[in-house]
Amino acid sequence: MQLTLTLPVLCAIPLAPLFGSAIAGFFGTKLGGNRIGNGACQFVTILGVMIAFVLSCFVLVQVMDGFYFNGTVYRWMQLGELNLDIGFLIDPLTATMMCVVTFVSLMVHIYTIGYMQGEEGYNRFFSYISLFTFAMLMLVMSNNLLQLFFGWEAVGVVSYLLIGFYYERQSAVFANMKAFLVNRVGDFGFILGIGLLLASTGSMNYDVIFAQNTALAAQTLPGTSWNLVTVACICLFIGAMGKSAQFPLHVWLPDSMEGPTPISALIHAATMVTAGIFMVSRMSPLFELSDVALSFILVIGSITALFMGFLGIVQTDIKRVVAYSTLSQLGYMTVALGVSAYPVAIFHLMTHAFFKALLFLAAGSVILGMHHEQDMRKMGGLWKYMPITCLMMLLGNLALIGTPFFSGFYSKDSIIEAVAASHIPGSGFAYFAVMASVFVTALYSFRLYFYVFHGKARWGHADAHAHDHHDHAEQGDDHAHHGLAPGQKPHESPFVVTLPLILLAIPSVIIGYYTITPLLFGTYFGDSIFVDIGKHPAMKELAEEFHGPIAMAMHSLTSPVLLLVVLGVLTAAIGYLWAPKLPGVVAQAFAPIKKLLDNKYYLDDLNQAVFAKGLLWIGGVLWHRGDQQVIDGFLVNGSAHAVGRFSAVIRHLQSGYLYHYAFAMIAGLAVLLAWVLYAYLPFVR
Repeated sequence: MQLTLTLPVLCAIPLAPLFGSAIAGFFGTKLGGNRIGNGACQFVTILGVMIAFVLSCFVLVQVMDGFYFNGTVYRWMQLGELNLDIGFLIDPLTATMMCVVTFVSLMVHIYTIGYMQGEEGYNRFFSYISLFTFAMLMLVMSNNLLQLFFGWEAVGVVSYLLIGFYYERQSAVFANMKAFLVNRVGDFGFILGIGLLLASTGSMNYDVIFAQNTALAAQTLPGTSWNLVTVACICLFIGAMGKSAQFPLHVWLPDSMEGPTPISALIHAATMVTAGIFMVSRMSPLFELSDVALSFILVIGSITALFMGFLGIVQTDIKRVVAYSTLSQLGYMTVALGVSAYPVAIFHLMTHAFFKALLFLAAGSVILGMHHEQDMRKMGGLWKYMPITCLMMLLGNLALIGTPFFSGFYSKDSIIEAVAASHIPGSGFAYFAVMASVFVTALYSFRLYFYVFHGKARWGHADAHAHDHHDHAEQGDDHAHHGLAPGQKPHESPFVVTLPLILLAIPSVIIGYYTITPLLFGTYFGDSIFVDIGKHPAMKELAEEFHGPIAMAMHSLTSPVLLLVVLGVLTAAIGYLWAPKLPGVVAQAFAPIKKLLDNKYYLDDLNQAVFAKGLLWIGGVLWHRGDQQVIDGFLVNGSAHAVGRFSAVIRHLQSGYLYHYAFAMIAGLAVLLAWVLYAYLPFVR
């Protein structure tokens, strides 16, 4: 019997993970009395995500056959003529995101069984990641800005819980608060953009807003000469800057490595950080109206792609290297948005989700094999002990650096070519940034690979082991730190950990080859993404130069992009395999630059000194002056004192003597008669 794509079936996709999360979160924790064990919690949450994944694949097949859905699930509220609805929009863009999110989430759920085994809060963690999946599905399936904002904030809240999973550790509490507050900065701009569109169109539904594009393009922001669409789009993108960690709102993402490794793959590969990329692509009919907004996006993405990649070169924590890689690749996606190559941005989002999840989970496998060591300087030679993890990490890195025929090659090279074909202001700088980032990406990727899996073993020493115990709080490891003791050797991770790596490696290698033609140069996205080819011809020029995935890979063999990739890998091999003392010499020669990179361009210090302390000072002023003196002192206590003083005077009129009251009544009557005579008898005046 063939399943029909009805509204109940669509509702089951986000509700299945929510149901699993609710059961594990209530019955599997102290909240519900620990009524079910670890096995039941992992089963119900994995089952929920698996149902969501299978149904999402079914939706994708139906969408490819021409099925579209745009309807209301229920009406939450009606304010005059404004309808606030919960609804779904199912089209190729949504279906792609649904499959990516649910597949990566399923792999993370399975991986968690092995990685988090024996952890306190095991059931709570499963509840959180299933709840995160529900929130992300609600975001990508929305057909209006209200539901988009709900999913947007929900993934922020759950990420706060996941980053601070080890809530007894001060560094984790600092990291999740930092992520929460930085995202609030971006969300302030996001909600301003939503408000502008609501005030201008009278609706939050995508189709209603897009239908008024012509009218919106002619409007200006009240009281200014600024174009309304430009202001609204920049405000929306500020929200994306926070969620997708674009400069300068990127500072939260590296610190979020304080959370357990599985959530690094879930949040930073396929879901939360790509929400901004999805949102801009969804709102492409609006962004196409403003070259100013597109130029702003292009410059921000270029800065992020290049300068965050530089920071990956100097990191020694294996998870932070991959985290800065995520920042750089998000910059690539943003650059694609800035040149109106929205399909290319989504294409790279998809390929990146697979190979970046693979890299994060492979890094977690290394951490397990090294007894929760994360410092790459205490690794080396692991390929002998962890051959599967080594191979998976190699495949992930080959995809990341854009090796021909790998998935990352097709999406990254398409971005570079789109930038080269663009005439948006800032495209010159963007082209330099993405080309330089090719070399930087290859350098930090294979620096990690050679550092960890090749060279001499730098583990199992007594001094290093003792040092590990001392520094574990600063390193931000996932568990109470152990490290390899003298005589211990690394070990391959269990099958439940390596299986998700293998399953993620398959699309990391082949999915780009098989999907580039329909996604970029076919009719797959249809009208779910809009590009004004007349104004922004980058996609048209890409299509004219594309002659198939094989021809594209063969052409790359003579391109400067591949030369930069090879140079990056060779530089990493020289510095971390053949001449291991060379990086120290280079670092000493360029000490000021090394110090700048080690301190992350001092942006964290700037935020702490200016924004954090500044806000603390403002908060203190508002508390002492505003709260204590104005509100409590003047409004609350002051009004009470005023009433008391007034009462103290008035009470003297209440003497208790009858003749006093009679006199007051006669006097009042006399005043009343005098007023009546004056008001109604003209001759009296």
